[in-house]
Amino acid sequence: MPYALYKLMHLTGIFTMLVGFTLACAHAQREGASTDRKARRAFAVTHGVAVLLILTGGFGMLARLGNMHGALPGWIIAKLAIWVVIAGAIALPNRDPRLARVLPVIVSIAALAAAATAIYKPFGS
Repeated sequence: MPYALYKLMHLTGIFTMLVGFTLACAHAQREGASTDRKARRAFAVTHGVAVLLILTGGFGMLARLGNMHGALPGWIIAKLAIWVVIAGAIALPNRDPRLARVLPVIVSIAALAAAATAIYKPFGS
């Protein structure tokens, strides 16, 4: 597949994940998370599919750029670590709905940090 298609896949996953996560937080704030299992499942599936798109698109772009031979550069490892934290954050609004107010901001800042890591490659290239 062409690089541009991987990039589109990656960006679609990021936007979908951020919107889905924010909706899950809003749902948890309304105290619907404890009773509405269908909605919780829909948010979790959307989040999972979005994370899969992010990873597939990201690694596809890396393969197209030729960065998949040998050890991964530090900026890729840093970006992966940020996305692992973001991917796991979907469980937090349902566990403590009080966190649901601040989590979308924290996750958005973390996503910006991941983007800055990819753009500026501060940990070797």
